[in-house]
Amino acid sequence: MTSWLIGLAIFVIHLLGVVSAVLALMSSRTSQGAIAWILSLVTLPYVAVPAYWIFGRPRFYGYVSARGERDTVLRRVLARYRSRVEPYLADIRDPDVRAVEQLAQMPMTSGNRAELLIDGQATFDSLFAGLARAEEYALVQFFIVRNDALGAELKRHLQQAAERGVRVYFLYDEIGSHQLNEGYLRDLAEAGIEVSAFRSSRGLRHRFQLNFRNHRKVVVVDGREGWVGGFNVGVEYLGEHPRHGPWRDTHLKLTGPSVLGLQEAFWEDWHWATGEMITLDWVPRVTCEECHKVVIVPSGPADRQETASLLVQHAIHSARERFWVTSPYFVPDQGVQDALRLAAMRGVDVRIMMPERPDHLLVFLSAFSFLPDMLRAGVKVYRYQPGFLHQKVMLVDHEAASVGTVNLDNRSFRLNFEITAFLPDRAFAAEVRVMLERDFARCRRIGLEELTSRPLWRKLVSRAAYLLAPIQ
Repeated sequence: MTSWLIGLAIFVIHLLGVVSAVLALMSSRTSQGAIAWILSLVTLPYVAVPAYWIFGRPRFYGYVSARGERDTVLRRVLARYRSRVEPYLADIRDPDVRAVEQLAQMPMTSGNRAELLIDGQATFDSLFAGLARAEEYALVQFFIVRNDALGAELKRHLQQAAERGVRVYFLYDEIGSHQLNEGYLRDLAEAGIEVSAFRSSRGLRHRFQLNFRNHRKVVVVDGREGWVGGFNVGVEYLGEHPRHGPWRDTHLKLTGPSVLGLQEAFWEDWHWATGEMITLDWVPRVTCEECHKVVIVPSGPADRQETASLLVQHAIHSARERFWVTSPYFVPDQGVQDALRLAAMRGVDVRIMMPERPDHLLVFLSAFSFLPDMLRAGVKVYRYQPGFLHQKVMLVDHEAASVGTVNLDNRSFRLNFEITAFLPDRAFAAEVRVMLERDFARCRRIGLEELTSRPLWRKLVSRAAYLLAPIQ
């Protein structure tokens, strides 16, 4: 009897391996990923089956189905909001810009004002001042919130807003903010603030979706002001961490119709997390007539296309003079790597800025397995010296720039919910160029010899780390 049960268990495990291999064949987003999963699921199902269902699923199926469930109500609201934005739609004649709008599945609007916020003090001063101006509601979403001095200050501003009768909605990622204690959340709830974690594993059907994250950082006040960029909430983001030192990051404050794009992304995330459809103001407010054109580009594992990766590839391919990009985690997929090399070969000034000091060692080591090929193609790689570099910024020629939450790695491209503000605006691009020139002056440029002369064991470690990149 025992041997019969053991045989049945072995049969079931191998059957699950075959079924999972079929799913991997039909759904994996890269051929390399499909081959790796199929081989491991068929030959080592005892280990590979649970690993696949935790780490291998390429789509956030619960979020996709939730979109379908709510379409009848949510789409009617969004249709009304989109129709109200029509008078402020930007006149798009450039096909490169039109492609970004198609990727975003959101309208590009004019009449916006964009303000670069450089480093933590400027960012949180602006953000807290905005919360103090809130009259109707405040939407607050971060990947990481810590219960430290900065987290306490955020809590105080949210409590004060709630005391004034402002509806406050606070959304955090359950993995990114896993150290956030119950006392902090209880204080918010007792102040009348609506609090929710973004749980990718919510519900019995989605309990294995543990590898997805909501990496967005969005704050919206009354549908009129919005903030997006690289900052989370913790004193290290103010440069007060002894290991990381000065923290280099960039955020963006927006006013105008584009704020409704940030609001829409939060609204969808809140609906997934809670099942609720909160009532918000969808009337666009124009802050100036001849200001910035902006399109908000949400991306994530519920997308039908790999929006984040395609956005980066498109920006690279459209560059004629320069493409500068900053990312703390630089392990792009093959498409982005090829685009960077080709751009350099056709004479584009391609620059990559990454940190000198890592905070995720495996991700950091992964880059050194393919950087030699980048350098040989003419790509220039810089490592930021004063402290930790965390900003996620792109600059395309003199024409466009973006600020958002997307890192150049597989996690941001395929596993995280991210959001980017893309501005095809020469004046804004000039501001970003000046900012990045200051940053490059504080960098050390990497030479090919530095990488090729490394000992063999370090090359092997880098290559092994790169093989793990899809789940890092």
